Amino acid sequence: MKVEYPIQVGSMLYTMVDPKRGSEKEYNRWYERDHFYAGCMIGPYLFSGRRWVATKELKNLRFPEDSPFAKPVNAGSYLSIYWHLKGYNQEKSNWSRPQVHWLYENGRGFNERTHIHTSTYWYDWRLYRDEDPVPIELALDRKYKGLVSVATMPNANVARQEVDHWFEGRYLSEFMKGSPVASCCGWSAILPKTSERGSPMEIPTVQNPELMTLQLYFLDVDPRECWSKFTQLGADLSDSGLGKVIFAAPFIPTVVGTDEYTDELW
Repeated sequence: MKVEYPIQVGSMLYTMVDPKRGSEKEYNRWYERDHFYAGCMIGPYLFSGRRWVATKELKNLRFPEDSPFAKPVNAGSYLSIYWHLKGYNQEKSNWSRPQVHWLYENGRGFNERTHIHTSTYWYDWRLYRDEDPVPIELALDRKYKGLVSVATMPNANVARQEVDHWFEGRYLSEFMKGSPVASCCGWSAILPKTSERGSPMEIPTVQNPELMTLQLYFLDVDPRECWSKFTQLGADLSDSGLGKVIFAAPFIPTVVGTDEYTDELW
């Protein structure tokens, strides 16, 4: 019997960043040993988080070459993802915005970095490969070997929901069957209110974010071992006539407590 547990994800923070060259180790340690916790995890209703990295080799696999999600497409070496408890996104936001300003005002920011894509998203849907899967709520703690981030945009006169329904109802069950793709979840952008205080750093935006779906694929293997599946996914969506992939990027998890991969970013 399926049990609905009370800990459910309702929204997430997705933040993809590049350290400035020469600051890789310093940035990695600052983020891992201070900001990951002080900027996010100690806040109310954030119940899970994980950091991922894209080496130069992984970034070279990204497509399409001209992406509105990341400019240029190979920008963004580190990705941090945080789950927020369902029903408490506003309470989380009420804490996080003043908190990040307080950190910078008290010398605990890090200016030698560039935000490539940082935004919050509503949870919309999920699909699993297995009958008794690891829930999405546990995915950031599961120690998956890889993550693929895919952003899609509908074609003109096509609703975003039509693209989502194509993935959910027609495409992904066969795509995931017998594959190393354990789960997929879909997200839509949370549009900020004009009255909300901005970030102490410049945050780029995507044009028409309300039309975009962000998908996260959790993998049992290094994404290089199955990247052809995702290039085919991009081609299949284009052939459907419904939309296109505007960003597809593989990541592997950071090795907590080490500087591994800091010398492989460029």
